[in-house]
Amino acid sequence: MMKKWVTLIGLLFLGGCQATDPLSAEHDPHSPWWSIAFQGPSYMLGEVELRIVEDINGQFFRRPGGGSIGTATPEDGTESARGWPRVIAGSVMPVTGAALPKRIFVRWQSVVEPQTYKVWVDIPEQAREIMRISISRRCPDTLRSPYRASLILGLAPGGVVQVWVRDSCHDAIKVARAQAEVEPLGPHLGKSNGHYYPQSEKSKRYIERYGIPYGSW
Repeated sequence: MMKKWVTLIGLLFLGGCQATDPLSAEHDPHSPWWSIAFQGPSYMLGEVELRIVEDINGQFFRRPGGGSIGTATPEDGTESARGWPRVIAGSVMPVTGAALPKRIFVRWQSVVEPQTYKVWVDIPEQAREIMRISISRRCPDTLRSPYRASLILGLAPGGVVQVWVRDSCHDAIKVARAQAEVEPLGPHLGKSNGHYYPQSEKSKRYIERYGIPYGSW
């Protein structure tokens, strides 16, 4: 009888510890879907034409467009396009209905070259695990968890692709890198007579002064 009481007290104590775990995000409000965003280096203007997600269940989610990239134009007098921006961000787009990503296709215009690229990027299990943990555990610094798991693709001239996912503290963690190939049909698969998304005057002036910093991404 005494053994049963000891066991019961132990289970109750363990359950109480789990119930009061300050880092558990089990009851925090969360979106059922993760999100994708795109970013380019400062001044390296581009436009996403197409994105396709294949999730871990083998389902495909195809969406036209994805917004402009490389629109940041910091007036700091430095070669700010060299390397990825200090703040990794982009327009957040929920991937509604999708399980976590297995791989992602993107076709985009690198307006500053100009060139059109396409690539399938494999998403490693490490990335999916960070995405899972990001909404199941709170950030120790804030005792909050993100509303949704998120992934960001960096797209740079030369067809360089960098992938980040956010952890529970919203920090961007590098998880993958890829090299895109040139789309031989050009922008809009040849349906725009070779016309690219317009380049801003700030982007033109920056490139006239500093050039395109290939090899820095």
